[in-house]
Amino acid sequence: MGPVRNVDLVLEGGGVKGVALLGAVLTLSEAGYRFPRIAGTSVGALVGTLVAAYQRAGRDLHDLLPVMESIDYRRFADGGGLQKMLGPIGDGLGVLLHDGAHPGRFVEELLTPLLGDVGVHTWADLRIDDDPDTSLLPYQRYAAVCLVTDLTRRVSVRLPWDYDQYGLDRDTQSVAAAVHASTAVPFYFRPVEITTPRGTCTWIDGGLLDNFPITVFDRTDGLPERWPTWGVKLSAEPPADTPDHPVRGAPFLALACLGALTNEDSRRYRLDEEGVNRRTVYVDTGTVGALDFDLTRQQVDGLLTAGREAATRFLALQD
Repeated sequence: MGPVRNVDLVLEGGGVKGVALLGAVLTLSEAGYRFPRIAGTSVGALVGTLVAAYQRAGRDLHDLLPVMESIDYRRFADGGGLQKMLGPIGDGLGVLLHDGAHPGRFVEELLTPLLGDVGVHTWADLRIDDDPDTSLLPYQRYAAVCLVTDLTRRVSVRLPWDYDQYGLDRDTQSVAAAVHASTAVPFYFRPVEITTPRGTCTWIDGGLLDNFPITVFDRTDGLPERWPTWGVKLSAEPPADTPDHPVRGAPFLALACLGALTNEDSRRYRLDEEGVNRRTVYVDTGTVGALDFDLTRQQVDGLLTAGREAATRFLALQD
């Protein structure tokens, strides 16, 4: 292995497909890359904070492999015994009574001990105190960033950067709790409520507004980047030429509007013109859906392999 090279990472959200993110990260690490800062949305936040924490503690990132392989993904769809007995009816009641079919507590139950074992509890444990020549402001100097959607204020929230907007001390806030909010898929999981000096804000999955924040670490002072930012997306590279079809009918218009709102590629980036394609690892996760929590061991291994293969192809283009 040659000298260690720095690259910041941005990890897309995508539910259980996020297993593939670790495969890509491990392949980049094995190629000699280190990740000073990692931003992620939803499962990208989960994987990103784990990688940042393990790296900060000097742990081998391969130690995360048995973690991801041993998770009982069905536990993400948590809930009481009665709700499970009622099946879809219980899920529907959960949405009606609590605005989400499942509590979503398992994210914190999973992350809290994993992060604690490597000395990470609050965001103070991921603060970067020595970061020369960066254009990021002092409140942005952390090894990880989680994206959350604030439905109350209708904005994308970057944690821990934006905690002061809610009257909270960023350094004392729980990392696991931030990831919980970032993974709160609308209607599937209950929203997270945050008490502020002005009342209460409702937070949900960051993917609603910013599922792939590829520009989050870009310099803003006009100077050259110290090192690149690469992204990992949980989808195949968009085709260059696809047929166009009209959208007609009120239900289809509504679905298309929601799709456009949540589609980062079409809404924010001209991928080729702005160089996003050149710094993005596209992982084809096949037929696995974001909420397929009944993953088999074979599917987990397949996602890890898909991430590794995508990163290998990406690295071949960097030479």
